[in-house]
Amino acid sequence: MTTTMRSPGLWTLAWRRLCRDRVGIVSLWVVAFYFGVVLMALGGWLAPDWTREVGVNYAPPTWWMGAQESEDAPAAPTTAQANVVADLYGLQDPLASEFAVMQAAYPNEVGLPPEPPRMQTLPLGGDKWGHDVLTKLIKGSQTSLLVGFVAALVATALGTLFGAVAGYFGRWVDDAFNWLYGVFTAIPYLLLVFAIAAVLQQRGVVTIILILGLTGWTGVFRLVRAEYLKHKSREYVLAAGAIGASNMRRMFVHILPNVSHVILVQLSLNVVGFIKSEVILSFLGFGVPVDVVSWGSMLNEAQNELILGKWWQLAAAGLAMAVLVTAFSMLTDALRDALDPKLKQ
Repeated sequence: MTTTMRSPGLWTLAWRRLCRDRVGIVSLWVVAFYFGVVLMALGGWLAPDWTREVGVNYAPPTWWMGAQESEDAPAAPTTAQANVVADLYGLQDPLASEFAVMQAAYPNEVGLPPEPPRMQTLPLGGDKWGHDVLTKLIKGSQTSLLVGFVAALVATALGTLFGAVAGYFGRWVDDAFNWLYGVFTAIPYLLLVFAIAAVLQQRGVVTIILILGLTGWTGVFRLVRAEYLKHKSREYVLAAGAIGASNMRRMFVHILPNVSHVILVQLSLNVVGFIKSEVILSFLGFGVPVDVVSWGSMLNEAQNELILGKWWQLAAAGLAMAVLVTAFSMLTDALRDALDPKLKQ
């Protein structure tokens, strides 16, 4: 009795090659860590309330200041200062006497509730409102990665669909899509993004995803179209047509798996590019609204703080973005080599 051994598939071989690449596997772990943090933030397990003012204004990082008190910490008012009637440009408060009578009659019920004590230092420092930079960094990672990944999926899906149709059918269909491609590439990318954002006049995560996804499909289109032009005349596609396979089946069942490595690499590149585009948009004021935090909005706030010598928010957001972009870029190179090992030669 003889047994036949099945040869491993393309994705199995690609995974084995990726595991032998030390740089690639380390980059994969870094990217997986970021996505794990984002998933935990979405589930409410990490940074559930980034708007809570937990520290003093511009609280320095704990590792930098140690246990020393911040010079910016407000001094607690004394009892005598709390009972002094405010003098507003020489005019006495007209309700001061009534308020004093009420406070004497109900000493425990009149007056503002005491604020909870604020921390003098925070793990990565605080902003001008006393928000924890570490919490903002986690929520900002959630926003930036969500925008980058979903927008990359939209752009890659559009580019793959347009490139498959144009490359497979050719003739006037190809001419129409090439004309549309020429229109989008004739305008500088960031200028096109800024123009659409200014016209929409709506700030939000969904708006940014649509803007980036609907304008970033051109790179995927160009590569997928070239691959379909090459593969549509191959023997396996012609044989599939000879046995009665429809055009849709030949396009998306026979050809698409053979060009999937190109699409996957472009998806990774788009994620990196769209994360940087979201940061630029938010930094310039066209990105997320005020009640949403992202790496771009943190950098926008940090430019004013840097003038005052408060560098920790800028350093945290910049370092987090640099690590993720670098890891994604190296992972993209490793994926390209694993899926198409001929490129190493």
